[in-house]
Amino acid sequence: MNQDSKKLEMYGGTFGGILPLLVFLVFLIVLSVFERGGTQAFWAGGWIAIVIGLFLAKNKVTYSETIIKGIGDKNGVIIITAWLFAGVFGKLMQAGGLVDGLIWLGLELGAQGAVFTALAFAIAAIFATGVGTSTGTVIALTPVLYPAGIFLGADPAMLAVAILAGGACGDNLSPVSDTTIVSAYTQGATMREVVLTRLPLVVAAGVITIIVLLVAGGGGEVRELADIEQNVSASGLLMLLSLTIVVSAALLNRHIIEALIYGNITAVVIGMIIGNIQLSKLFHIPSERGESTGLIEDGILGVTGAIMFVLLVLAITQVLIESGAMAKLLKSIEKSVAKTVRKAEASIIFITLLVSIPIANNAPALMVIGPSFVKPLGEKFNLAPSRRANLMDCAVNTIFFILPWHVAVIVWHSTLVSTAEAYNIPLPSILVAAFNPYTWGLLLVLIFSVITGWRRTFSAIQKGEKIQEGKNANKAVL
Repeated sequence: MNQDSKKLEMYGGTFGGILPLLVFLVFLIVLSVFERGGTQAFWAGGWIAIVIGLFLAKNKVTYSETIIKGIGDKNGVIIITAWLFAGVFGKLMQAGGLVDGLIWLGLELGAQGAVFTALAFAIAAIFATGVGTSTGTVIALTPVLYPAGIFLGADPAMLAVAILAGGACGDNLSPVSDTTIVSAYTQGATMREVVLTRLPLVVAAGVITIIVLLVAGGGGEVRELADIEQNVSASGLLMLLSLTIVVSAALLNRHIIEALIYGNITAVVIGMIIGNIQLSKLFHIPSERGESTGLIEDGILGVTGAIMFVLLVLAITQVLIESGAMAKLLKSIEKSVAKTVRKAEASIIFITLLVSIPIANNAPALMVIGPSFVKPLGEKFNLAPSRRANLMDCAVNTIFFILPWHVAVIVWHSTLVSTAEAYNIPLPSILVAAFNPYTWGLLLVLIFSVITGWRRTFSAIQKGEKIQEGKNANKAVL
């Protein structure tokens, strides 16, 4: 028998195959509970889990080759490469002044009270879609949007939540978001399919969010805007052209790497034209060894922790697959719960939520379950790759944005604290994140979609065609 074809046998059978992942999850949960979670902080847990797995393997050579096979996974390499360019793109969008441009637009429209609260959500959603990060969005926008909204009569708690909700919405939809990239490529979906099929789900949840904010986002006292108006400029809005190019290229079935490179180049050109980016900011020789060489290095450095985390997860997940443990788990779930398409979709959402609750980062949660659980279960019921990707991506971007030990919520509230102190304005409790209307709106949309089959698509049964929900060939499994 060829060495590559040997099954990975573990002491303890199925439990031995699962144990490395369980060890890893324990590390993730403990660090998250103590608010020390983060992709870089999780590295040690992954390393220890792999070491423990070696001593559980009956054949150490087969185990070692399994680890290498997981790290070399093609989909994982695509994700890592995309992150390299997405990280730089986000930095360029910020340096180009997109924040200032969006704030200028809001102030020019003269929005006050609940209208400004809803507008803050929209601005944060657009910004997050452009930069692909919810944490980067709340860090960049909270110091400006929050005081501006307070001075314009917005309700403090709902205004704060609106900024967080906007970050969640943009993170959910953005083609350069880590969750979008992970969900798409772990399921074998194209970015075009994912963006087009997810858009109606996101828009529906966004409409619910805006309605809630328009009803509950006002009631404060209108005051003067201090120096905020003097410090913003409309020129940053031109950076949206870069985002348009990335999205358009993705929708035209261009590879995500190609689309991101076009977006990066456009962002540099536009930023230089409007005077917000200089070549020296992009790259320069630092005055001392170890200092940053510019935006390119900063952008790549920002995703380095996530890249290393992905490599560790891929290795551990491969052990789960090669040992046969995942196949047995899936079979058990299929027999007991996922007996129909609806139940399979509900299982994908439930497992995604369950895994994302203890883990402080949402993309790592998808890496844990995407290739090992969601893909094989979805394939059994012939669900289209884009449908599988959307179910788990939307699910991971719900509860993740309300729990106080999650990174996005921690960063959001810590930024609120410093902003409230700087302007001597009210500071909402971190617990108001539980009222994030986008979270609950998206959950309602997901439940509705699963029950009714709205936006459900199936993979090709013949000749590469996608079969829509409701066709005779699929009615039997609903």
